Amino acid sequence: MPGTRKLGRTSDHRTAMLRAMVTYLLENGRIETTVTRAKEVRSMAEKYITLAKDSSLHSKRQALAFITKEDVVAKLYNEIAPKYKDVNGGYCRIIKTGPRRGDAAEMAIIELI
Repeated sequence: MPGTRKLGRTSDHRTAMLRAMVTYLLENGRIETTVTRAKEVRSMAEKYITLAKDSSLHSKRQALAFITKEDVVAKLYNEIAPKYKDVNGGYCRIIKTGPRRGDAAEMAIIELI
């Protein structure tokens, strides 16, 4: 089935969760979450890092529309994007850490390389 994963949520809830997780990832550099969420967060985070490599006003406004904190957008444009200016994709790494105690969901750490 092509497209995005539904993650057992309504579209509004899913969007809000992904916005929060991408913001947190760009702010702190790493998150521990489930593998399926990590894969979705990776695709969104890489999209906005690629967008930030073109530092036009339009791309900044697009990033501000998705990322929930203005200081994280500033960090994205001033620190993160310049670090990857010669790299074409693959900005995130997902490391599987085993099952979660309680519900045995497969856990992973997603981090910026």
